Amino acid sequence: MFRNRIRQVCLLSIITLGSWHTVALAQDTDVDRLVAALIGDTPMIEDLRQLTDEIGGRPTGSAANEMSIEWAFDKFVEAGVTVQKEAFTMPGLWLERASRARVEGDVSFDVRVAAMPFSAGTSRNGIKAPLVDAGRGTKEDFSRLGGSARGAFALVELPELIDIDGLFREYFDAVGIESRAFDSGVAGIVYQSSRPNGVLYRHNASLNLANEHPLLVMERGDAARVLRLLRAGRSLDLRAKISLRTGGPYESYNVIGEIRGSERPNEIVIFGAHLDSWGLGTGANDNGCNVVMMIDIARQMKALGIKPARTIRFALWNGEEQLLHGSRGYTVEHAGELDDHVITCSIDIGSGRITGFFTGGRPELLAPVARALEPVESFGPFEQVDVPIVGTDNYDFMMQGVANLVGNHESYNYGPTYHASSDTFDKVDQAQLRVNAAITAALIYGFAEMEVTWKRHSRAEIQRMVNTPALGMQMESFGLMASWKDGTRGRSE
Repeated sequence: MFRNRIRQVCLLSIITLGSWHTVALAQDTDVDRLVAALIGDTPMIEDLRQLTDEIGGRPTGSAANEMSIEWAFDKFVEAGVTVQKEAFTMPGLWLERASRARVEGDVSFDVRVAAMPFSAGTSRNGIKAPLVDAGRGTKEDFSRLGGSARGAFALVELPELIDIDGLFREYFDAVGIESRAFDSGVAGIVYQSSRPNGVLYRHNASLNLANEHPLLVMERGDAARVLRLLRAGRSLDLRAKISLRTGGPYESYNVIGEIRGSERPNEIVIFGAHLDSWGLGTGANDNGCNVVMMIDIARQMKALGIKPARTIRFALWNGEEQLLHGSRGYTVEHAGELDDHVITCSIDIGSGRITGFFTGGRPELLAPVARALEPVESFGPFEQVDVPIVGTDNYDFMMQGVANLVGNHESYNYGPTYHASSDTFDKVDQAQLRVNAAITAALIYGFAEMEVTWKRHSRAEIQRMVNTPALGMQMESFGLMASWKDGTRGRSE
């Protein structure tokens, strides 16, 4: 106990002084040595600079994404970590080449726009349609518009995004907005950017690849001007040109590093972060910072000669932004091993302080998580939230019944930079990222060593969770409910 307190004081001193030089710490266990190494002077931040500044935004299917796969593979090789690229199928290609728009009519001016993922494209000459004020896109707003919505671009006003809670509201609200707009016969939807200071971003269309309408985000100030003009009685049209690169199914790759277990090698602990991003920014907080964290944890474990009891896999998922296809592909490819997957965890909410973990509606995981975090308790306090989470790479493991965790973070600037042109290297909390790496490493090591008292869930047990509002609503919002119901995604028995 006294030794543990000395170690905690030393670690806190490193953070407080902002110094990452090696210091003398009590390191009489593997996890102590690992934590000390990760908060020291490692290549992690330089890795992040390379990934974001030199490769940049990494939409799956793009040349940059292909470069990032090779880059990540080489990083594991350089660290002496066993690694392979695992192929999976993306159901369709969607990349934006360029989008332009101009307001015409009583007043004319250019506006800055970005296409929403899975937006329909236009002809080379573009599409011109009346602009209508759709308010917040509520049922009452479309009732007010009546027949004027048909064949028009519906401009939807959004509140300014402040935090992660607001981000989830945007996702949930968009499902209803798009359903009501399409039922009203609109030609397309234009969302006012919820981000200030000229920032544009992307959110997936609620219908994903099945969407057939042009969907745009308009710069916040431009959209506010348009709304004022419409509310002053001016008649306006929007001419939009959306150039896309699209196509059918194609092959992409996850990158999987592995440190084989020394005692129970067939039992697997898998922690991951997604390698892909959207291309407006450089994918730093979402999710490059956590990609380089996974690489660095593997690197330090290998350098220290740590031999975990169970096999640890470090997964850099691809296709996450386009409906989680990389991690889904893994669960299909490794279906015969899933009974032996002890735990999976996704780290995907930026570089803010890790405050605990979502434990997926599985209360039996609360005590094991707390126990694994004991060596890094000085970085807490930690509080677990026992609810299922949809929207990152834990999802298909959860629907296959595998125990799953998602890192819970303080917002930092994750919400405002999410999928945005502002998501760049300088927005990452680099000091906190090192602490988060230490926290995550302790959790990984703990689950690789501890006794297991939980089992994989059956389909019936998963269905009971799906029936709860907490999970069912999320699945509907991300367009995932149908594939669970028809059995094309998730455990079959």
